[in-house]
Amino acid sequence: MQLLRLLPAPVQAAQLSGELGVSLRTVYRDVDSLRRAGAIIDGAAGFGYTLVEDTAMPPMLFNTDETEALVLGLREVIEIGDPVLADAARNALAKLAASLPDRLSRQMQNSVLSAKRFHSRPEITVDVATIRQATRDEQAIHIHYGDAKGAQTERTVWPLSIIFMDQTLMLLAKCQLRQDFRAFRVDRIQKLALTEQSFRPHRTSLLRDALATIQSEEAADRPPQNPT
Repeated sequence: MQLLRLLPAPVQAAQLSGELGVSLRTVYRDVDSLRRAGAIIDGAAGFGYTLVEDTAMPPMLFNTDETEALVLGLREVIEIGDPVLADAARNALAKLAASLPDRLSRQMQNSVLSAKRFHSRPEITVDVATIRQATRDEQAIHIHYGDAKGAQTERTVWPLSIIFMDQTLMLLAKCQLRQDFRAFRVDRIQKLALTEQSFRPHRTSLLRDALATIQSEEAADRPPQNPT
């Protein structure tokens, strides 16, 4: 069903066979099973399949501006995210299109908003998906890091959040070496490894404290404004 949502219609059985790693006979049988389960799939073997109505996705009600906002956000993630996150955004976009009523689905397909990055970010050599999972699991990671001056350090950090900035990704973490909050450029992380150390259930409170610290530092650095 997800491939029928994602791939341009009509989707050939050979495409489905290759994507799923199954025989053509299995594809034909599974399409028949989906039809019996209520999915309205147009087409036949040799002509390709088109998902006409996706009964597996309940209808969702968004107005035009809400739809545009969702599409823009997901397209931005496709542009800036690591491969795993970008694929997740593509899947979410396809599911959104399948769950909307026809009128809103057409509006979504022809959205007036889009996102495009014309500059490339510095190359990231570590698996960002691993950092995200460690953050969700509240699991410490050990990193090899090179700073702006080229100094090399190893440290264990508690990952709290990944911040998508215009030019690079930043990992906000509690550094165990410095016993303080630090922001690390992800493209400067040369190696990383998961550890057995857990900091559960402190991530939420630590992230709140880290953001408060950043905001207070920004306020202190901000020049005073002249009264009007």
